[in-house]
Amino acid sequence: MAEELIPFTKDGYQVLQDELHRLKHDDRPKVIQDIADARAHGDLSENAEYHAARERQGFIEGRIAELEGNLSRANIIDFSADTSAREQVRFGAFVTVQDENTGDLKTYRVVGDLEADITKNKISISSPIARALLGKKIDDAIEVNAPKGPVEYVITEIRY
Repeated sequence: MAEELIPFTKDGYQVLQDELHRLKHDDRPKVIQDIADARAHGDLSENAEYHAARERQGFIEGRIAELEGNLSRANIIDFSADTSAREQVRFGAFVTVQDENTGDLKTYRVVGDLEADITKNKISISSPIARALLGKKIDDAIEVNAPKGPVEYVITEIRY
């Protein structure tokens, strides 16, 4: 069975590439040196520095394997050069919406599941608000079922 591709924006893919590079070229050599230094202190059974360094090494190696797996299945999707796509919400779009009740404006970016970070207004393509936005155009209204009840938004801007 073929493994499923993981959608990424160009930016999101690059962030993971940078993390992988840092882990392999900075963090991994440092933790190997930390383990060697801790071994030099003698008895490993009571050596907290040694055990902490080994734990960090396990985390680093696990994260490297996870990143390599995800990046090997990456499907970079970029509609920024497609002028026909700019009229509607698609993957990678920055979408500004206005809350119909409060008038508040909020800008989200529709990204892949692994890139999603609500603190940075990056919403997963599989989230309810992203699913409601996909395919819509400026001035279209959408309704999203939020925990506090349905919220209505109007799309005011789409950019890539």
